[in-house]
Amino acid sequence: MTTVGPAWREVPRLRVHRFTTLAMDRVPALAEEILHEIRREFPQLPVVLDERGEPKALVGIRRALEHFVTHVATGGECPHGPPQDFQDFGRDEGLHGRSLDALQAVYRLGVRLAWRRLAEIGQQAEIPAPAMYELAESGFAYLDGLVAQSVRGHAEAAARQAGERLRLQRRLLAEILRGGPAVAEHAARIGWPLPERVAVAVLARPAREAVAPAVGPGVLLDMERERPCAVLPDPEAPGRRDLLARAAAGWSGAVGPPVPLEAAAASLHWAEAALALVERGLLPPGELLHCTEHTEALVLLPPEELIADLTRRSLAPLESCGPGHARRLADTLLAWLETRGGAPEVAARLGVHPQTVRYRLRQLRDLWGEDLDDPDRRFALELVLRARRLRERAAEASAGGRRAG
Repeated sequence: MTTVGPAWREVPRLRVHRFTTLAMDRVPALAEEILHEIRREFPQLPVVLDERGEPKALVGIRRALEHFVTHVATGGECPHGPPQDFQDFGRDEGLHGRSLDALQAVYRLGVRLAWRRLAEIGQQAEIPAPAMYELAESGFAYLDGLVAQSVRGHAEAAARQAGERLRLQRRLLAEILRGGPAVAEHAARIGWPLPERVAVAVLARPAREAVAPAVGPGVLLDMERERPCAVLPDPEAPGRRDLLARAAAGWSGAVGPPVPLEAAAASLHWAEAALALVERGLLPPGELLHCTEHTEALVLLPPEELIADLTRRSLAPLESCGPGHARRLADTLLAWLETRGGAPEVAARLGVHPQTVRYRLRQLRDLWGEDLDDPDRRFALELVLRARRLRERAAEASAGGRRAG
């Protein structure tokens, strides 16, 4: 609420009535004068007409002058604030991507011109100087109200535009992930340059109210999904990975492999597979991991039932051995398969004596016989032994994490 001070309220009512009558009579001409001066000082401002063909700015200036003069005539109380026009002005500036700086400069110019004419009217109506000073202060407070309305309208426009852009981004992201034919069309609507390669990230919410990752403007982010999802353009560009890590601080998830834009669904598949392994405790939690660094785990761990059956069949010869001895033989077999070296190389890998390795290798030959010379059998054995090692390491890491907690 804008009010004038005690000096104005002590002015005889007859003089106040004369002041307001003169001012209201001159409002139309004063509004024209102010608009003319504004156009001269700010020729770049657009002229927008209302439905009657009258400049909206002129209507707004006239209403503001009438509103202020009426406010003075009522003793300084203005409970409803400035006219709605100024919120509309701010909204229009925001919708057209312009800042409020120029609009505020226009307001200040208009108030200076209005005060100059009102001061002349005050002299004609014999308003004492102290009362006119208070009127000037009231005028600048009124200006603050105009600016506040414009700021509110500008903020509404910005929020509306941001919401619309997010909606269009989500539509583009969905079109990319389903490999739809309208990717280029949706991208053009938001000015998103089509990259040759992308990676898709899937995020796990640290909490429902968690603040969205501060990804850059080129990253498409959909926080409305149960699993927030992002499409990262040109993921192999220098520095892109570090930027993503900083933006997603506090979030965990997985980034799929870089793929051509049209194959984004494949990157999403592997990101979801990696996050599933994280949730099962088979990959480390609490970070944004990259699938390209966990290829072995992603290939060997997800088909659990198939690997389990292949393990049972491939390692059947070890069933005749005790658990401890079977484990040592399996470790020796894997080291031999990985190195394809002699006893010294395998011994160095296992940290045991070469003679111990020779003894175990003879036992392995007795158990598997000529199967160890078959490339397909050796491949199956290495596959299941590597998968088992991955699971054991994941279990050890998980147990270590629980003890540390």
